[in-house]
Amino acid sequence: MSEAWVVNASPLILFSRIGRLDLIERLAPAILIPNAVIEEVRAGQQKDRSAATALKWAERYRVDNVTVVASIEPWDLGLGESQVIAHSVGAPRWAALDDRAARRCAVAHGVSVIGSLGVVLRAKKSLHVDRARPVVQELIAAGMFLEDEFVDRVLESIGE
Repeated sequence: MSEAWVVNASPLILFSRIGRLDLIERLAPAILIPNAVIEEVRAGQQKDRSAATALKWAERYRVDNVTVVASIEPWDLGLGESQVIAHSVGAPRWAALDDRAARRCAVAHGVSVIGSLGVVLRAKKSLHVDRARPVVQELIAAGMFLEDEFVDRVLESIGE
């Protein structure tokens, strides 16, 4: 398969909450969402009204779970995160992850990583959004956890 993004629950839920799943769709050359990620989102559907939208969107990109390589197991990640990384190891794929430990695990396994903030920065660079700051603020309001100083530094680096 050609380059793809393997999307974890956090970016899926966050972009669903702000009604911007289109950004992932426009930017990713192809999208894969492991069954474990879909099941995690489904499990939280009672508490999150946006989950139904996320699930409907994700269903068309569903892929079966794969065997998780033994070197991922000691990282003690969730099943969804482990599946995202397992689908990305040794393939031309990006792991779309927000969790710090999962990102570190992915990098340790030679996997390229993009988080929700990175999606917004790419959307700005490719002119899918005029300004990144309002989208980032929406994501933060929707539950994305980032330090204010870090966000300001990153946005300043792109002229916002």
